[in-house]
Amino acid sequence: MASHIVGYPRMGPKRELKFALESFWDGKSSAEELQKVATDLRSSIWKQMADAGIKFIPSNTFSYYDQVLDTTAMLGAVPPRYGWNGGEIGFDIYFSMARGNASVPAMEMTKWFDTNYHYIVPELGPDVKFSYASYNAVDEYKDAKALGIETVPVIVGPVSYLLLSKPAKGVEISFSLLSLIDKILPVYKEVVAELKEAGAGWIQFDEPKLVMDLDAHELQAFTHAYSELEATLSGVNVLIETYFADVPVEAYKTLTALKGVSGFGFDLIRGTKTLDLIKGGFPSGKFLFAGVVDGRNIWANDLAASLDTLHALKAMVGKGIDSLVQHFIIVMKLNNDRRYVVLQTRLWSLLPVLFYTLQLT
Repeated sequence: MASHIVGYPRMGPKRELKFALESFWDGKSSAEELQKVATDLRSSIWKQMADAGIKFIPSNTFSYYDQVLDTTAMLGAVPPRYGWNGGEIGFDIYFSMARGNASVPAMEMTKWFDTNYHYIVPELGPDVKFSYASYNAVDEYKDAKALGIETVPVIVGPVSYLLLSKPAKGVEISFSLLSLIDKILPVYKEVVAELKEAGAGWIQFDEPKLVMDLDAHELQAFTHAYSELEATLSGVNVLIETYFADVPVEAYKTLTALKGVSGFGFDLIRGTKTLDLIKGGFPSGKFLFAGVVDGRNIWANDLAASLDTLHALKAMVGKGIDSLVQHFIIVMKLNNDRRYVVLQTRLWSLLPVLFYTLQLT
């Protein structure tokens, strides 16, 4: 078994990013100073995970605002009112989309599934011209590699991105957002090609919409998208990650049949029924990323139950198939508290593969 987490809080142990953003927005600091804070936070996070022995360390999970807005920037899907004329998207356009400016309002913000987090809703239509306009996924991978840390770049998957979007103003409400799938895939191919060239061994696509009740047309979009990406993905391991709930039966069948995919991630804390689907059949030769620690719960994890689940899963997936442990991380900081050391030591002794850092803010 090996350890993996889907992401890591980006605000900093002393809320460094929050204060740096507010300073920049108030005009009290420069873009370079904000970027320096971000760079230091990312480096610290990667080093902390590497020191803890995490094998599959995520990159491109940092964001100045939210990961869906970052994907909008990556795709160059900027609404016309922000006056973007092409090229790499900088802070002016990025934060105008997030917060608005003196001339135009921000894009809509809505709830991220059943969490207290929110995301900026993409505004799409038939006339959107997609282009590769933000290089964070590749840049972060290279930055981590320069520190001697191998990471797994994380990207919001193409189908979930479209299903999380809405028709732009003036576009018929009945417009099929999934009709844009073949227009955004070329950008995804560019990103994948650059990550492969940089040396990435794994790429993670987050497709959380797979936990929702999707119709046949929506499920077919996943099959189509990853079939179209298959040739580009050749030579790199691909993880499709889900979270927040059970994966319905038909979605599980669609997911585990996707072409060019090496591993599948499931939330087995909130998705307890998914465990039965895995017991009923898991594809031969594929990797299982099993989410067994609840990062949304501040209370102590039941380590014995996690171990029992992992041992059962290892037996299910068969000989020669690695069972990879996905950890949803709880992040708090116990300032000047000796209990932090004691608790961390006890956790390491009970579950060596588990990175479970309590850092209370």
